[in-house]
Amino acid sequence: MQASIKLTTDTAYDILQTERINPLDAIFAPKTVAVIGASEKPGSVGRTLLWNLITNPFNGTVFPINPKRNSVLGIKAYPSIFDVPEKIDLAIIATPAPTVPQIISDCVKAGIKGAIIISAGFKEAGEKGIALEREVLEIAHKGKIRIIGPNCLGVMSPMSGLNATFASKMAQPGNVGFLSQSGALCTSILDWSLQEKVGFSAFVSIGSMLDIGWGDLIYYLGDDPNTKSIVIYMESIGDARSFLSAAREVALTKPIIVIKAGRTAAAAKAAASHTGSLAGSDAVLDAAFRRCGVLRVNSISDLFDMSEVLAKQPRPKGSRLTILTNAGGPGVLATDTLIESGGKLAEISEAVIQGLNGILPPQWSHNNPIDILGDADPKRYTKALEIAAKDPNSDGLLVILTPQAMTDPTKIAEELKPYSQMSNKPILASWMGGEDVAEGQKILNNQGIPTYAYPDTAARIFSYMWKYSYNLQGIYETPVLPSLECDINTRDCVLVETIINEARKAGRTILTEFESKEILAAYGIPVVAGSIAKSAEAAIECAEKIGYPVVLKLYSQTITHKTDVGGVQLNLRNAEAVKRAYHLIETAVLEKAKPEDFLGVTVQKMVKTSGYELIIGSSLDPQFGPVLLFGAGGELVEVFQDSSIALPPLNTTLARRMMEQTKIYQALKGVRGRKSVDMTALEELLVVFSHLVVEQPLIKEIDINPLLAIPPTADYPGGLIALDSRIVLHSVDVKDEQLPKLAIRPYPHQYVSSWKMKNGTSVTIRPIRPEDEPLIVKFHQTLSAESVYLRYFHLIKLSQRIAHERLTRICFIDYDREMALVAEYENPETKETEILAVGRLSKLHGNNAAEFAMLVSDKFQCQGLGTEIVRRLVEVGKTEKICCISAEILGDNLGMQRVCEKLGFKISHTNDATVLRGEIDL
Repeated sequence: MQASIKLTTDTAYDILQTERINPLDAIFAPKTVAVIGASEKPGSVGRTLLWNLITNPFNGTVFPINPKRNSVLGIKAYPSIFDVPEKIDLAIIATPAPTVPQIISDCVKAGIKGAIIISAGFKEAGEKGIALEREVLEIAHKGKIRIIGPNCLGVMSPMSGLNATFASKMAQPGNVGFLSQSGALCTSILDWSLQEKVGFSAFVSIGSMLDIGWGDLIYYLGDDPNTKSIVIYMESIGDARSFLSAAREVALTKPIIVIKAGRTAAAAKAAASHTGSLAGSDAVLDAAFRRCGVLRVNSISDLFDMSEVLAKQPRPKGSRLTILTNAGGPGVLATDTLIESGGKLAEISEAVIQGLNGILPPQWSHNNPIDILGDADPKRYTKALEIAAKDPNSDGLLVILTPQAMTDPTKIAEELKPYSQMSNKPILASWMGGEDVAEGQKILNNQGIPTYAYPDTAARIFSYMWKYSYNLQGIYETPVLPSLECDINTRDCVLVETIINEARKAGRTILTEFESKEILAAYGIPVVAGSIAKSAEAAIECAEKIGYPVVLKLYSQTITHKTDVGGVQLNLRNAEAVKRAYHLIETAVLEKAKPEDFLGVTVQKMVKTSGYELIIGSSLDPQFGPVLLFGAGGELVEVFQDSSIALPPLNTTLARRMMEQTKIYQALKGVRGRKSVDMTALEELLVVFSHLVVEQPLIKEIDINPLLAIPPTADYPGGLIALDSRIVLHSVDVKDEQLPKLAIRPYPHQYVSSWKMKNGTSVTIRPIRPEDEPLIVKFHQTLSAESVYLRYFHLIKLSQRIAHERLTRICFIDYDREMALVAEYENPETKETEILAVGRLSKLHGNNAAEFAMLVSDKFQCQGLGTEIVRRLVEVGKTEKICCISAEILGDNLGMQRVCEKLGFKISHTNDATVLRGEIDL
């Protein structure tokens, strides 16, 4: 019998939902609210909070807490939280900071699950405030109470009427979830939203994020059916891993748009490596947003414009925009902004030009922007748009109208209504002017065509749309496994560990070039090998073994930038040149450094073939930990600063995206008669390099500069080779628990192991990876209708189960949120790898519980495979410190029930007579 369990988070295909309570419901949907610090003092926070709660009905009860008054604003007051006659869901605290720890302790004892700390005077006030925060957080964690704040404006839930803030007005209901670290900005946005008639599903001032952070709120709003998009004003990232994990999951279904303050802050001072001087923290933040599908904008107006347009129009598939206008000037302005913001003008196809020739006056522009001239009537606009919309070279349309004598803005808007929902590309409009175009703007907006007063604004919005689409494509695109072997067992990890440990024992934090290259070679990265020579005679001997011409480089345990001290001599063609070069390096170094800084030279083969000098590196960011850098390298790397940033680990898709963001990328693909370098090999090398960074946490900074990328020629096959490398280690006084954490959890190799089925067949059980999508497609082709029904509680077509968008979410998982195990083996007949079973453990949002699902190919059922995968998922749950695991099982699925009972699950009935629930406490 098929061993399968329903996974309720697979909402697109499951018809049965389990009702759950999210801990944040106590804050956003309370039935009872206590205002601690309620007051009648005019202008006080405590009075304003209470007034806002009682004048905006939210179908709940409010209890003022004030030990000095019997009533506040005519409502009976209570001396303490323990005197309130009902169980309280939410406590709002507006008392001096030193009183807050005791109040939170009282809330815990009273069983309150949510609190908003309005009070200031915490970490922003110095060491005493920081100590108070630590005390509050310790109490909260032990008592399992969730806290927003401190030092915040509060929370509004306009859909229910809850106004738990001290703002002067209440937000209008809508479908935008707004989160802000600035309370002052919240009030400004609130005023603006009332004027512009922008509504919110939630309006949250998050404060200093003592407990509840971005990740918690993104998950909550992601699950909220009233929220269609999430907009964020951010000053600091807080828990980077939590933010990235939540944003990546939610951004696939709901746009997340961020404006981040501090964009122009000075980059961190250059570290010992080149990478440290290039990877400024703001560039890292941009890379993080790209990695999780978040769109970053630069102005508050863009924040809400993007929220609107992404709700109304489809995402563009590319960056090419077609501009249709009745005036040349506005079209040119839109073009300038489009190009400057990263978009492109679509090249109009010949078919479209011919079609436009048939309906437009001869004087039309015959190019993009398509200028249909100032006397364009509604019919000309409509016909031109109909032709332009069919252009396969275009990814979006911008229609510009300027009010001229023969122009009817209202009627033209009416004629454009049928084009408001083109499925394959967005349409935007710029109706320029005042009263004359107001009615037309209203018609377009009501029809779902966003309108903008100025065409350059519309062009910028399109570029943002493309950037958002581009970010999501990076998540959706299926990578491939590199041919450069990424199996951890094939690397010479013993050699790497030995090199690093010996350096640390000697008190060194900087590895020599020789040691650095040994580590690269241990990971399969091609290097120019060298030999150490401690005298001129030894250098000559090494050169003659290697073969001329050769390169001599300073060998030192302290000097990292060899060229800065004259420590490199190139293209040495005989023994005399080697001898002279050795003494030149020795003299130059001793003039600028100490005698112990010169330990000899390394002798390397001179690479004759010309190519492109690249840099690949990693350094530390204070918020995101290790970050990767790729770009143009060589001696002038800091001058040109042509580089891009990414977070490790990479796959081949992410590596290519990283390369695409540099100018040198175009040259690498071939220019001026040169062939392209091996781009696949370069992608794979970046992936392997990211594995090195992930797996060697004692490495603080690492550069390969230059990495020579050589295009193939008639007499040379081309290739990649590391000419120089530099590695900086963490000092010995840095303990393991103090080492920087990765912002994105890497592949969990610890859960990989082999196992034998009952029939003796050996399989490997391992975590799923993004590259598994083709194997999962084949796996679903092996499933019977019964297996599908037992897993999903209803039949699902194969085409739905193997849809790319769905499998992307299944294969490209966040290992902090989910752990999916697959069982694979090599088919003895076809010699191809096949997946035989999939088991998934998913954490529930808002708490530390998880649910699991499991599915076994029909051909391999009854071999103990399902039981083994469930057993391993339980062990994963224990390791990941999950408190309990549950699953829903069809009553007909007797085999799954037996598996669960065997492994210690308790089986119980649910409200649905056909469904049972299995649960185990860990």
